Amino acid sequence: MLVDSHCHLDYLDRAGILDAALGRAREAGVGAMLTICTSVEEFPQVLAIAERHDNLWCTVGVHPHEAEGEVNVAAEQLIELSRHPKVIGIGECGLDYFYERSPRAEQQSVFRTHIAAARATGLPLIVHSRDADEDTVALLQEGAAEGNLRGLIHCFSTTQYLSDNALKLGFYISLSGILTFPKSDSLRAIAKDLPQDRILVETDSPYLAPVPFRGKKCEPAFVAHTAQCLAELQGMTAPALADTTTTNFFRLFDKAKPASLKASA
Repeated sequence: MLVDSHCHLDYLDRAGILDAALGRAREAGVGAMLTICTSVEEFPQVLAIAERHDNLWCTVGVHPHEAEGEVNVAAEQLIELSRHPKVIGIGECGLDYFYERSPRAEQQSVFRTHIAAARATGLPLIVHSRDADEDTVALLQEGAAEGNLRGLIHCFSTTQYLSDNALKLGFYISLSGILTFPKSDSLRAIAKDLPQDRILVETDSPYLAPVPFRGKKCEPAFVAHTAQCLAELQGMTAPALADTTTTNFFRLFDKAKPASLKASA
């Protein structure tokens, strides 16, 4: 089966299409999903979705876009919320200097808070980095130097520098539909050589629908197309890639206790 390691199911829920999207995901062989929190204020809605479904988990965290509005979120608050059995990661957090919807200083402060919470809980850190790779690496290295830090770079689409340094820190790399875009040759060149025991696949649904669904609302079923592209780059069969990325997911997110490792094909 496949795992969609990063999706925003609360967005699909608000659009009234969640149940149908989950059905299509099962038909596509997607047997597990991780729905991502971007705001502590909205965490209850994210958690409620995870609680309603087997093999569906969630995270708790503040997206860099929301950092200015939630700059006072404390590591202790994230730690407390993460005690719920359905919460298996900290984030999505990080730095976004492309849109810069929150000032850089606030983004960095909130990122450090999440790093502290991840270290304290032992849960994986889900990292967003856009046009900020040097600062992202610096803050991750700072946290790793204190010990007990692990996680992944989600929706990886940037530089060899980020992937190399993330791998050195023991992090995983998650690929999204961007991998299939016509202009993503440089990303495909990096993805081709990523170690197979560190790769994951995701949709970032409802964003970044892969080819052939560009322009449509993305949903977890579409992760199969990203997985097929990654399998070809890695010289693997699609079933082997599915097995590998599923194994990697449950190795990293080891708090997740799957009800079953099977999905309809």
